[in-house]
Amino acid sequence: MLVERAYVPGALLGERAAQEWPFTVPCVRELTERGLEFTAPVTFLVGENGSGKSTIVEAIAEAAGLDAQGGRAGRKYGNDRAKTPLGEVMRLDYTAAGARMQAGPRAKRKGFFLRAETAFGLLDFLSGMPGYWEDDVSVMSHGEGFLTVLDAMFRQPGLYLMDEPEAALSFSSCLQLVGLMHRLGGSGAQVICATHSPVLASVPGADIIEVGDHGAGRVAWGDLDLVASWRGFLERPGAFLRHFTGDGA
Repeated sequence: MLVERAYVPGALLGERAAQEWPFTVPCVRELTERGLEFTAPVTFLVGENGSGKSTIVEAIAEAAGLDAQGGRAGRKYGNDRAKTPLGEVMRLDYTAAGARMQAGPRAKRKGFFLRAETAFGLLDFLSGMPGYWEDDVSVMSHGEGFLTVLDAMFRQPGLYLMDEPEAALSFSSCLQLVGLMHRLGGSGAQVICATHSPVLASVPGADIIEVGDHGAGRVAWGDLDLVASWRGFLERPGAFLRHFTGDGA
């Protein structure tokens, strides 16, 4: 592992800022009060839209020096926007291995931030550049392109952050990503991923943090609201759909 904890020093969080978004989001507010501990090489943040999981992963990327728009550690891609409010004040406690990586030359740092929201444009831009992947992802489907990049860039021990990578992936492709994340976790790398996917969150040995109105709490995979919802829907889809279609169960 490379990162032990994400936190916000009290001196950096002004009283006014604490009353503004995203600090009013329950899981973000809890992070500013207690910090967020990482206890396993693979960590998932799981929650509904607007729960704050992507906000936290993006801020961790910024705190680690990764480009907030996505991309490889040690590189900038012409992103001149200011950091997010949370990224501006977030700090990370590193393990000994993480501290050595951060203290070394920027170009030698290992890691990647894959952000579904901006990935398609970034991947087209990077295709063919030295140090990335040889295949032309512009001629692939979105899912094939994602898997090509993941296979090429998520290899060496480093810090790998992902924000809803399942956006472009089929069921079988999600299973391939599960295998990749599991291998990374066993290699000395660290993965932190925000997801809606019960498939991705099933990585063996992963630490799962469910975020929502309650804040954040560690939950076993089988106890996730997400898993319960998918199970219920697959068993009786009509019981869910009738609330949106007006049809009977």
